[in-house]
Amino acid sequence: MRSILSALEERLEHNTARGLAAAVSRAIADGVIAPDTKLPPIRTVATELALSPTTVSSAWALLARSGAVRTDGRRGTTVLDTAVAGSNRYSRALEHPVTLAQDLSTGVPDEELLPRITEVLADLDTAGTPSSYLEDPVVPELADVLRDDWPYPPAGLTVVDGAMDALDLVTRTTLRFGDRVVVEHPCFPPLADLLEALSVDVVGVPVDDEGLDPVPLSEACRGSVAAVVLQPRGHNPTGVTMTPARAERLASLLGATRALVIEDDSAHGLSPAPPLSLGRWLPEQTVHIRSFSKSHGPDLRLAAVSGSAELLRTIDARRHLGQGWSSRLLQRILLGLLTQEQAVAQVEAARTAYARRRELLVGALSERGLTVAGTEGLNIWVPVEDETAAIVRLASQGIGVSAGAPFAVLPEAQGHIRVTAGLVREHHEELADRIAGAARTASWGSRAR
Repeated sequence: MRSILSALEERLEHNTARGLAAAVSRAIADGVIAPDTKLPPIRTVATELALSPTTVSSAWALLARSGAVRTDGRRGTTVLDTAVAGSNRYSRALEHPVTLAQDLSTGVPDEELLPRITEVLADLDTAGTPSSYLEDPVVPELADVLRDDWPYPPAGLTVVDGAMDALDLVTRTTLRFGDRVVVEHPCFPPLADLLEALSVDVVGVPVDDEGLDPVPLSEACRGSVAAVVLQPRGHNPTGVTMTPARAERLASLLGATRALVIEDDSAHGLSPAPPLSLGRWLPEQTVHIRSFSKSHGPDLRLAAVSGSAELLRTIDARRHLGQGWSSRLLQRILLGLLTQEQAVAQVEAARTAYARRRELLVGALSERGLTVAGTEGLNIWVPVEDETAAIVRLASQGIGVSAGAPFAVLPEAQGHIRVTAGLVREHHEELADRIAGAARTASWGSRAR
C-alpha cells in the first residue's frame, strides 16, 4: 500500500479529482500499479495525499467510468486489465467458432485483385542499408509520390506500419486520461478498443449519407473535445463517403475548437472519389492517415501519415526508441507499385471490380426489400431484425458475417450485420436471397418472414 501511495504522490500534479485520476492512470501505464491490484481505501488516500475524501471518491468514479478500475462497495476498488478489455470488440466482430465455406466477415481484400509484385522485386538488388539509424524514416522518392497525390500540402509526412499503428501512435502521443474523443457511429471496432485502452471518454456521433453528422457533432463540441476521428472515404462498415460540402462544414465547426482531426483514409486506391481531407481548411489541426492495406496488400503493413511538423517529430522520436522506422525495403516495394504502369493498372482494375461486386449485391438486396446505405468500399452494412438470429442462420448455410454490435457506440433500435461484399466474386443473387432471409429472421429457430 505504501508503494502505491508513494507512486501516486510522485505523479500527482493537481490536487483535484481529475489530477488524482491522472496520477493513477500514469502509475498504471508505468507498470507501478498492476492489474488486479486493490487501491488503498478512500480515507487512507485522502489522509496521505492531503485531499478530501470527496475528491478521492470523485477520482475513483472517473476511473471507473473510463474502465480503468472496478469499484465494488466495501470490497474496495480494483485496477482492471485494460489491455485485455480492449480486445473485446475486435474479437467479437471477427471470431467464428467453426470454419465457414464463405467467410464474408473479415473485411480483407480479395487476394486475386492485389497488384503483382514480381516486376517490382526484380528491380530491387538488396534490402538496403541506411546511412544512419537516425536517417529520415521515409524513402525520399516515396515521399515525393505521396506529396503529389496528397489532399492538401502536408507540413510533415512519415510512414508507419499500417493504419492501426498510425492511430495508436497519434492517440498515445496526443491524448490523456479522461480526454473526450468523438468517433463515428458505427465505429471501426479496433479503434474503439484502442481508445478504451487509453481510458479516454468516447463520444459517438452518427454518420449519415454525407459523413459525420454536424448537428450532434456541434452538440458534442459544446464541451471540451480533444480529438475527432473520422473516415473520409469508404467508411467501414457503412461505405459512406464524405461529400466536399460536408467536409467544409465540419472544418468550419471544428476550426473553432482545439480538437485534433484524425482521418483514417483506408479506402485510398480503391475509392472512385478524389482524395478529401479537412486538412484543406485545417492543415495544422489535421492528421491524415492513408493506408495501402486494402489497395496493395495488408501484409505490406504500410500507411502514410501527415500532420503538424511538431507532432510528426514527436512520433518519429518515439519510434526511434522502438522499431525505429518502417522497413525501407517495403517502402521501395510500395513505391514501385505506385509508379509502375502495370501495377497501377491492376489497382484500377481492382477498384472497378470491387465497385461492380458491391453494386450487384446491393442491387439484388434492394430487389428483395433491403436498403443498404453507402456508396463504396469492400463492406456493406445490412439492417436485420435480430443480429444473432441472422448470423446463426447464415452460419448454418456456411456463410460468415460480422455482428453489428461491436461497431456500435450509441444505442440502436435497428440491428445490422457487416458483409464483405468485395469478396463476393459470383452468385450475387443467391447470396442476396440468403442474406434477405436471414435479415428477416426474428429469433433463433424462426422462419424467414
